[in-house]
Amino acid sequence: MPSSSLWQRFQQYFVHYDDLGFSLDISRMRFPDDFFEKMQPKIDKAFAAMRELESGAIANPDEKRMVGHYWLRNSALAPTTELRTDIEGTNKRIKTFAADIHAGKIANEKGEHFKHVLLIGIGGSALGPQFVADALGSSGDPMDIYFFDNTDPDGFDRVFDRIDKHLSQTLVVVVSKSGGTKETRNGMLEAEAKFKAKGLHLGKHAVAVTGVGSELDKHAEKNEWLARFPMFDWIGGRTSAMSAVGLLPMALKGFDIDNFLAGAAAMDERTRIADAAQNAAMLLALMWYHAGNGKGEKDMVILPYKDRLALFSRYLQQLVMESLGKEKDLDGNIVHQGIAVYGNKGSTDQHAYVQQLRDGVLNFFVTFIEVVKDRQDARFEVDEGITSGDYLHGFLRGTRSALYESGRESITVSISEVNAFHIGALIALYERAVGFYGSLVNINAYNQPGVEAGKKAATRLLQLQKQAREKLTADAGKTAEEIARFINADPEEVFHALRHLASNDPHIRITSGDEMVDDEFSLEK
Repeated sequence: MPSSSLWQRFQQYFVHYDDLGFSLDISRMRFPDDFFEKMQPKIDKAFAAMRELESGAIANPDEKRMVGHYWLRNSALAPTTELRTDIEGTNKRIKTFAADIHAGKIANEKGEHFKHVLLIGIGGSALGPQFVADALGSSGDPMDIYFFDNTDPDGFDRVFDRIDKHLSQTLVVVVSKSGGTKETRNGMLEAEAKFKAKGLHLGKHAVAVTGVGSELDKHAEKNEWLARFPMFDWIGGRTSAMSAVGLLPMALKGFDIDNFLAGAAAMDERTRIADAAQNAAMLLALMWYHAGNGKGEKDMVILPYKDRLALFSRYLQQLVMESLGKEKDLDGNIVHQGIAVYGNKGSTDQHAYVQQLRDGVLNFFVTFIEVVKDRQDARFEVDEGITSGDYLHGFLRGTRSALYESGRESITVSISEVNAFHIGALIALYERAVGFYGSLVNINAYNQPGVEAGKKAATRLLQLQKQAREKLTADAGKTAEEIARFINADPEEVFHALRHLASNDPHIRITSGDEMVDDEFSLEK
């Protein structure tokens, strides 16, 4: 397409929210001229579904729950006075608690200020806070933050190595809606043991963010933790960044949570209008639909050209893939929907996988994330009249052009700078785009049955491991197949369970056989 035609197409498909310092360019997506017209019935349906969701309808039919993350940044939208009071009261308590921590009104057993935060959570309970902390953090923050976001013992130890010397000044924030999430519970127990070994009581250092009346809520109350904040039933983990899950660590880090919420509210207002051509969230959802023929046939590659946004692709990976990756649609039909998301950052990717994006298999579309402002400090030129930021901008625009010339489609999202307001706006944009896309393809974007299935399978395998261990004796070794017969289990599952035990439990011994499957397992005498 000649440059003059591209310029005309840019003018037609460039959306700019001047008051938000935001723009969206879909001109390098090759949708047909009649695309919007043909999609109009689906667009109308998606707008209607979003209005119902925001008014308090049961938007998650599988779990019979409302979906209210939009109310978190504008409590006036909440359908009841009680919900509005809960939102506003929680935010006020978060601000007061963080201020008291910073001022030393809430201190450790020795009266020392808390200087560090250890957040224990998984999935949305950690990804949102991690992304925001990395995007907005600086050396001048009143507290630094560390994360337990897995159940990896070595991962725990690596974090402990970093905070061991200042454990007494570490505030622990445990995040789990149900309070029964095993990965989070394991991290909490490991932290509790580490604090105890140092002569410290975890309760004097701990805060819970959880559902009211959950196992964690009861545990925190019984052990006199410093505070408990609610994780509302109508908020999912992947959309919890603007609840206590995200706001508490933000406040402790000294970030501007009011501006964060304001940015999200402003983006919500702009993407609530029922005009697809001026609605950035709907345009994103429509471009996803176009790129993958409404079936997720192409991957979404996220390329943020800013180091502070390096974790944005990981954040979107959960938001998009957990929301849209569904076996069945709302009518019960098998559809296997979803969009795969990956990405790192530019211009790092110029030297990594952009080569394949340019010349390899065409199974993707790209979203460039541009930040207009280069830095807060004074301009520095690396060549005459040229800064490092000019190079960064040049690489983004150059890669975009090179991809288009090779038949690769791309979207460009621009924000004026990285601050609390714009990060809030970005999160809100993608939350609504995901909701719209779910409606366009007729799936429930707010449940996660596959995740629950994995948890159930893991619980069964842990029970099998216990049963297998109980059959081991000191007098004679037994193969995995023999033990599997005793407990009526799959021999392969027993084999892997026993090898894991033998690698980590000093009381279990392996006697190698001629073949690996002939290995015998026994207890040490």
